[in-house]
Amino acid sequence: MSINLTYTQARANLAKLLDEVSHNKEVVIITRKNAENVALVSESELAGMLETAHLLRSPKNAQRLLKALLKVQEGDEVPQTIEDLKMEFGLEK
Repeated sequence: MSINLTYTQARANLAKLLDEVSHNKEVVIITRKNAENVALVSESELAGMLETAHLLRSPKNAQRLLKALLKVQEGDEVPQTIEDLKMEFGLEK
């Protein structure tokens, strides 16, 4: 869910909005007259969205990832932790 505010409202409450975005991972939509609306998101949320978009860009990779997700949801596969995977592939420090 997102918070919708006008440019004037956002400007008047900028510090509070920045805290809301960064602490609660809220998305703030700022509406502007005669200009495109903009979204305010935290850096970590944006990084996650960009990484997801990158991973799903390749149709082959997207299909592989979605298949793996379905297997886990159906109970056919047990999720592994990053630490378990590192040990399995000899990457532990």
